[in-house]
Amino acid sequence: MPLMTNLPISRHWHLFCRVIDNFGDIGVCWRLARQLQHQHGQQVTLWVDDLRSFHALCPALDVSVAEQQRQGVVIRYWAEEFPELTPEQTGDVVIEAFACELPASYITAMAQREQASCWINLEYLSAEDWVPGFHLSQSPVHNLSKTFFFPGFVAGTGGLLYEPGLANLPRQMAHLSARQTFLSGFGLSPSLADCALQISLFAYENPALEGLLDALQAFPRTVHLLVPAGRVSAGLDAWLGENTVAGHTYCRGALMLSVMPFISQPQYDQLLAMCDLNFVRGEESFVRAQMMGRPMLWHIYRQEEEAHLDKLEAFLGHYCRAGEGPAGSRLADAFRFWNQSLPAAALNDSQAQARWHELLHQLPVLQNHALAWQKQLLALGDLASNLVQYATDKV
Repeated sequence: MPLMTNLPISRHWHLFCRVIDNFGDIGVCWRLARQLQHQHGQQVTLWVDDLRSFHALCPALDVSVAEQQRQGVVIRYWAEEFPELTPEQTGDVVIEAFACELPASYITAMAQREQASCWINLEYLSAEDWVPGFHLSQSPVHNLSKTFFFPGFVAGTGGLLYEPGLANLPRQMAHLSARQTFLSGFGLSPSLADCALQISLFAYENPALEGLLDALQAFPRTVHLLVPAGRVSAGLDAWLGENTVAGHTYCRGALMLSVMPFISQPQYDQLLAMCDLNFVRGEESFVRAQMMGRPMLWHIYRQEEEAHLDKLEAFLGHYCRAGEGPAGSRLADAFRFWNQSLPAAALNDSQAQARWHELLHQLPVLQNHALAWQKQLLALGDLASNLVQYATDKV
């Protein structure tokens, strides 16, 4: 008897990505491309305009080759002089990620197909109230129609990226031996896995960093802070008073601060899964921490005229609702303080330290909150599956 499968009919997907912030855009697109291919059996071509940034996430990528295949996904360089494609060479499903705008010649070829492509604009993530009203809205372009597909945190949106394999990762990394093996892989002492708290730090430059490090240094239990290479590194150097080196650990009071190199996406997932608290930034790491069901604090990307703070408050309106009461209020204040919407000047050093210590003492409560929030998100379905279901109905 032939093996039965629930996989949808395989279509050819073309996913277009312009790298704007080094790793956020391509990080999301690379995860999505792999999930469409591995989990849903779709044929995927990923067009990327910056192979060097992509190489950091996929070291096997050859930046000198314009077309190649990695992990089942065809990767093509999106050059300014876009190649002439026939209508048959365009995708059955075409995704322009984050409003990157397709090449004009590609749209022309797409418009000449016998069967219209399913054209999707995959939007940036937002928790603002207007999002469900615009999800799946249509926009006519020439004789085509483009669909706006919004990831989101509530019903009426496209959900968030989540692969089935993530479910077991926190349980795996809860074992001391798994944490020791992970640390040893980066040249770090496996004994650091015995610290009372494991915390990851991935952030932009942040004036609140000094106060956080001061608080961790003075915490009554040992803290292991793991910091992948990134924009926060200069702040670490300034606080430590020396230039940090990947693979080294710096001890200050109760704080053991380990500097890591830039790590792959699977390694970053392991890091999130093993930590009691994750400081995340932007969109990609922000989503991963939530879908992992781990406590986190988000450093939102700063925008002109403080527009990012409205987006932060919109998210907190959903995220902290599951932790109503004192714990939810303290969590919301920690988000605001980390993003400087609760000005650092409003608290003296001892008050700021007390706030951080109080938050750390609440981590068992916050872990329960994170799992409750994860359950809400999983009820929406995952972004890749929701995209496949929508496209299957259209093509």
